[in-house]
Amino acid sequence: MSEWHNDGSFLDLLGSRLTVVPSLGGASPEALSGFVETHATTILAFHFGGGVLVAGDRRATAGNRIMTNRIEKVLEIDGGSLMAIAGSPAFALEMARVLEHTFKYYRRSQLAELSVEGKLRILSQLLKENIPMAVQGIGAVVPLFVTQDPESKESKIYFYDILGAHFEGVPFAVGGSGSLEVQGILRYLDRWGNSGRGLSAMPEREAVILSLRLLETASYFDSATGGVQVRETVYPVVKILDREGIHTIEEDTLKEIYRTGVESV
Repeated sequence: MSEWHNDGSFLDLLGSRLTVVPSLGGASPEALSGFVETHATTILAFHFGGGVLVAGDRRATAGNRIMTNRIEKVLEIDGGSLMAIAGSPAFALEMARVLEHTFKYYRRSQLAELSVEGKLRILSQLLKENIPMAVQGIGAVVPLFVTQDPESKESKIYFYDILGAHFEGVPFAVGGSGSLEVQGILRYLDRWGNSGRGLSAMPEREAVILSLRLLETASYFDSATGGVQVRETVYPVVKILDREGIHTIEEDTLKEIYRTGVESV
C-alpha cells in the first residue's frame, strides 16, 4: 500500500492522481508541457440604484502574450441571466452555450422559467465536470452569474469557485487577475462612498463611469487586463440587468461617458 503524506492541498493531491486529459484526446500532461492556455480577465458585477451592472475588459492572454483585445466576457444566457467569464475562454464559452440551450429547453418543455436555484445548480454541475481540467492547470473557469427571479424580478449576483460551489455576492462580486484592486475599491465605495449611501443608491450613469474607472485601474496594476483602449477604439463590455431585462451600453455611449466621466476628470 502506498503511503500518502498530508503535506499539500487536496487539489495538489487530486492533480497528481490525474494522468489523462479526456477532452484533449486522452493526451498526458507531459504531452501538453508546451501548451500555453488562453486566459480572460477582469470581470465585475455590482448592485446600483437601477439594477445590476456587469462588466468585463476585452483582453485575453496566453502566458505573457496578448492573444486578443476583443473578446466578449459578459454573455447573455437568457432574458434574465448574465454570465461573466474569467479563466479559459474556450471552456467558459462552451459552458455558456450549454446553459443557454438547457434553459431554453426547460422553458419550452415545461412552459415555465427555470428557478434561480435550478440555474445555479446547472452551472455548478458544469464546473464540477470541469474539475479534471482545472486541477491540471488547463481549462479553469471562475465565472460570475447574475440572474433575476422570474416572479419577484429581483436580481442577484453569484460567484463560483472552480469546484462548483456558489456564493451570493452582496452587494458585488469580482473575478480574474485584476480583481484584487477592484474588490478593495468596491468595498470602500459601498461602505463610505456616494455620501454614505453606498453602491445601491448610485444612478446608472455613475455606475457605468465607475465600471470604466475600475477596469482602467485594474489594467494599471495587472498586465492581463485590457482596461479601456481609446486609440484602438476598444471599450469594455458593460451590460445592465434591471426589472425590464438586459440591455447593453453601446460603444458610442461608452465612448462619450469615458471622455466626460473618466478621461477629463
